[in-house]
Order: sequence, then structure tokens, then C-alpha cells
Amino acid sequence: MNWKAIARLFLKLGFTAFGGPAAHIAMMQEEVVNRLRWMDHQHFLDLIGATNLIPGPNSTEMAIHIGYERGGWKGLLIAGCCFIGPAVLITGVIAALYRHYGQLPEVQDFIYGIKPAILAIIVSAVWPLARKAVKSLEMAVIGIGVLAAVLMGVNEIIALFAAGAAAIGLFLARRSRGTVQSVGPWFLFFTFLKIGAILYGSGYVLFAFLDSELVSKGLLTRAQLMDAIAVGQFTPGPVFSSVTFIGWQIGGLQGAVLATVGVFLPSFLFVWLLNPMVPWMRRSGGFSAFLDGVNVASVAIILGVCVAFGREAVQDWKRVVVAVVSLVVVFGFKKVNSVFVVVGGALLGYALLKFSNLG
Repeated sequence: MNWKAIARLFLKLGFTAFGGPAAHIAMMQEEVVNRLRWMDHQHFLDLIGATNLIPGPNSTEMAIHIGYERGGWKGLLIAGCCFIGPAVLITGVIAALYRHYGQLPEVQDFIYGIKPAILAIIVSAVWPLARKAVKSLEMAVIGIGVLAAVLMGVNEIIALFAAGAAAIGLFLARRSRGTVQSVGPWFLFFTFLKIGAILYGSGYVLFAFLDSELVSKGLLTRAQLMDAIAVGQFTPGPVFSSVTFIGWQIGGLQGAVLATVGVFLPSFLFVWLLNPMVPWMRRSGGFSAFLDGVNVASVAIILGVCVAFGREAVQDWKRVVVAVVSLVVVFGFKKVNSVFVVVGGALLGYALLKFSNLG
């Protein structure tokens, strides 16, 4: 097993994957499916569907899935730790400085152009996944229904399971027609272990959960939570690394370590248990139909993220320019690594921002 290749890939992604789960998964698809050819689009899509069925951070679980596929349980650990590690280390340093100085560094100018560039990466990744997921007119209808539901605010997990159930219903219909409390260190660990084990959805759902779990109990101020959200946005890797920042504010270095281990540990266990079942689900008629429904719902949810992300990412002409240039690059020059698109977007956004300020 080439564990060094797994480590290299996910360390690179850990240091360069900005923009949240949808962007991370898009970058993984570019690397794993298009560049390295470790798996095809269909299997990658199946893993996305499986990831959406379990709680925890989706992009981290995708990294763990891929590591497990390539290198067994050692690959699982290597991929997960290499993807999480850079974000945790960067966030830990920021958390220590924040606790000492009481404010965050000024990085807004640098990240100005990152979001439009990431939007282009996500759009380019959705297209091949959509072609695999939409296998029939019925799947297209389910996907459109899920997209509409998500845009109207329906819970993503309800939408996923409803899509899976609808696909099973179609499968059965076709078959019948045809054939047939004190704040101690371990308190932090178990609090975040519980969050990692039961929380569905994106990192943004995590912040709402933390507001009720920590802020409402007086363990964290809302200002600290908002700063934790900011740290999760401008650092690479999983948004869940914000818990490192929060753990540090509550319990120092020990609190940061325990909170981080607690929130990510369930993901390793869930993927280890679920991954061997994915090929079996694909071979089983009923479960395959369910997986098809979940897959098309996953693509629809990513499209919903694109819509919400686009509203925020292209609010002025400078961001529109970055988004258009990035789209031209990702669709016109398919061999260009997405890392360069992110860095180029950041530099172009910074240059446009400074140029407009001079005017």
C-alpha cells in the first residue's frame, strides 16, 4: 500500500482546501478521480451519498473513506489525520494568540477573492457528479425536488432520506410491474464527542449547536463563538477545526486537544464501519435504488450550497471578475490543479481590491 501517496495528497489538501465541505469534496474529486484515477465518478458519488447518511463533518469523512479504500485501516488514519492536522495546527496557533491578545489577525483582504474562485471549483465538480447521479427522468425529478426543498429551508437529512425512500418506491414499483456540570477537561471531550456523534449537516449547523451547548450555558461568549466561526472560514481544511479554537478558549491546550479528538473521533469510527457496506449496497437492488436517491439528493444539496455560496461570493464587480476568470480556468484548462485556482483567485481578488481602493 502506498501510504506516502495518501499522506502527500491529504496534507496538500489540508493546507490548501479552503471554502467548506462542498469545496473540499470538489477538490478531492479533482485529485482522486480526475488526476490520480484512484476511483471512478460513480464510486466517488456513492461515497458522498454514504457520507451524507452518517453524522459528522462530510469532507473529513470523505477523506477517511478515500484513505480506507486505498490503504485499509492505516490509510484511514493517515488520510484523516493528514487532512485534519494542518487546520488544527493553524487554528491552535491562532487560538493561542487570540487568548493572549484578544483579537484576530486582519486577513480579510487576502480571502476576498478566495470565495468566488472556490465557487468555480464547486460548479466544475458538480457537473460530472450530476451526469452520473441523474440516471433517469425520475432521478432528475427527485433531484429538482430536493434542490427546491433545500432552497426553501427543508432539513438536508430529511431531504436525503426522503429522496432515498422515493427511489426505493420507484424501484419497487418498476419491479412489481416487471418482475416483482463542572467544566473539567473530560467534560469538553464528552461534549464534543456527543456533537461529533449526532450532528448532521455542514459546519454551519455545528455553530448553531455550539450556541445552545456552550454559549447558553455561559461557557463561551457569543463574541468568542463568532470569532471561532471566522477562524473556521479563513483557515484551510475542515470547518470543524473551529472546535480547536473553542476548546483552547475554555481549557487551554488540553481543552483544545480533547475537544478536537472528541469531535473528529466518531467520523473515523463511522467510516470504518460503513465503508465495507457501500459495495454491498450498490449490488443490492433495493439498497442500490436507495443509494441512487441519496446520490442525486447529495448533488442537489451541493447545488443548493452553490446558490447560497454564490449569493455571498459575488456581491460586487470585483468578485464577479474573479468568479468568471476562475470558471474559464477550471472549464477551459482542466489539467490546472484546483490549488492554483484558489491561490490565483486570492491574488486576483487582492489586486482588484487594492486597485479599486486606489481609484
